[in-house]
Amino acid sequence: MIRALAAVGLVALMCGCGTTSGDALDSSLSALRTPAVAAPPSSPSSSAISCAHPTWSLRPSGTTAGGFVDAIRRRGRLIAGVDQNTLLLGYANPLHGQRIEGFEIDLLRQISRALFGRPDRIEFRALTTAERPVAVADGTVDIVADAFTITCTRLEQVAFSSVYLSADQRVLVPTRSPAHSLGDLRGKRVCATKGSTTIAALDRYPGVIPHPVAQRTDCLVALQRGEADAITSDDAILLGFQAQDPYTKVIGGPIEPEPYGMAISKRHPEFVRFVNRVLAGMRADGTWRRLYHRWLPGSPRQPAVHYR
Repeated sequence: MIRALAAVGLVALMCGCGTTSGDALDSSLSALRTPAVAAPPSSPSSSAISCAHPTWSLRPSGTTAGGFVDAIRRRGRLIAGVDQNTLLLGYANPLHGQRIEGFEIDLLRQISRALFGRPDRIEFRALTTAERPVAVADGTVDIVADAFTITCTRLEQVAFSSVYLSADQRVLVPTRSPAHSLGDLRGKRVCATKGSTTIAALDRYPGVIPHPVAQRTDCLVALQRGEADAITSDDAILLGFQAQDPYTKVIGGPIEPEPYGMAISKRHPEFVRFVNRVLAGMRADGTWRRLYHRWLPGSPRQPAVHYR
C-alpha cells in the first residue's frame, strides 16, 4: 500500500512541482474546499497556561445517543475537517477519483459507521493547519482529524479526543545535506506550516530561519525548488514526504512529542465521549492495529490513554 501511494505521490508532485500544492490541486479538489475561515484569535503561550495532563480526555460514554450526537444523526452526515495532501494520513488519491484516503480517514469512517451503521456518511472539508481550531470552534465542522497535536494552548480553543497516534517532531533534508540534526541548520531555511507546533519549536533554535507555508506539501515543493533547506514536521508526515521523494532523508532524534487527538467543539462534551467510545472499541477489537498496518510503516505503537 505504501509503495502504491508513493507512486501516486510522485505523479502528483511531477504535475504540480512548478507551483504550490494549493494551486496544483485546486481544479481537482474544488469540491473539498471550504470558504476561508478567519485566523483564530491570539491566545497566551503554552508556557502561560497551566494544564497538568493535556492529553487526558473525557471518559467514554456508555450510551450511543444524546445531544449533538443526535443532531448529527438527524442531519444524516458527519462533517469532518481533514487534510487532502498528507500521504499516509489523509490524501486525495488521483488514481481513485480524488477519493480521500489514509489512516485518519479510516478512523473517521469508523466513527461514521458507529453513527449511521455505514462508513460513508461523511462530508469532508479540506482545512489548512491554521484553520483547524477556528473551524471547530465556529461549527464549520463537527470534528477535525488532521495530525492535530494536543497542547495546553489549543485546549483553550477546542476539546480533544483521546490520543489516537503518537508522533514525534523530526527533520527532513535532501540526501546530499551534511546536516545531522536541527541544530546543524543555523542560517538555513526550515519549512513548516503556519500555526503548527513544529514551527513554534523553531524558536528554540537560534539562527534557524523559519519558512512558513499554508499547506504541508508546500514544504516539499519548497525543498525541491531550493526555496527551503529542510522541513520540520511530525515523523508520520515526513515518512509520507520521503515516500514521495526518495532523494530525502530524516535526520536527528525526536525534537518533541506530537500526540494526535481529534478536535471537537468544547460545547459538545457528549460527542467527545462518543468518539472516545468508538476509539476505545477500535483499540480493543484490533481495528486500530489493522488500520495502522494498512497505512503506516513500522511496528504499531498504540498510545497510552488516560481519562478524567
